[in-house]
Amino acid sequence: MDKVIQTFDLTKTYELAQPVHALRGVKGSGKSTFMNILGCLDQPTSGAYRLDGVAVSKLSRNELADIRNEKIGFVFQGFNLLPRTTALENVELPLVYQRRKSTVKPKIKAAECLDRVGLADRSHHQTQQLSGGQQQRVAIARALVNDPSLILADEPTGNLDSGTSRDLMGLFLDLNDQGITIVLVTHELEIARYTNRRVQMSDGLIIRDS
Repeated sequence: MDKVIQTFDLTKTYELAQPVHALRGVKGSGKSTFMNILGCLDQPTSGAYRLDGVAVSKLSRNELADIRNEKIGFVFQGFNLLPRTTALENVELPLVYQRRKSTVKPKIKAAECLDRVGLADRSHHQTQQLSGGQQQRVAIARALVNDPSLILADEPTGNLDSGTSRDLMGLFLDLNDQGITIVLVTHELEIARYTNRRVQMSDGLIIRDS
């Protein structure tokens, strides 16, 4: 099977009062910095990143925006949902920004994604009417709506209780079984145990890969 993510000797240095080395020439490290590079939100200082075989560093700003919209889904700790809008409207939002392809019936597509995460009966509830776990499921449905190759989840269980976190990780495992690559950042060992591969990072370096 072709690799969705390939990184080669990535480094990232921020030139502040003195250079800060967030990535140090490894296949993947640096937590938030690494996630930003994978999400095409930042560029490495050196090294290379390929997403679905595409050399990301060679893309223009518009091409980067397109690849983010078409190939990557984002899930954040704080959910990042629009207030005073329904679950369906939140999930439908990425379809509005499509430039190179269009969805004929975006509301139907959004409803299908809500059903996929077990929230078909909450589609017309506004954000403030949903629990934290339900809001995160809406965020996952939004990440799925463009049929991404990759989902980046940054501390997705950080604001949830342990029971809800377990349910959410079960959902991620189901999505992974369906062929979606998921990169998840967490500081919680209990959450990390759900994953198929665990990469432990410290000070810009990988210290364990299992």
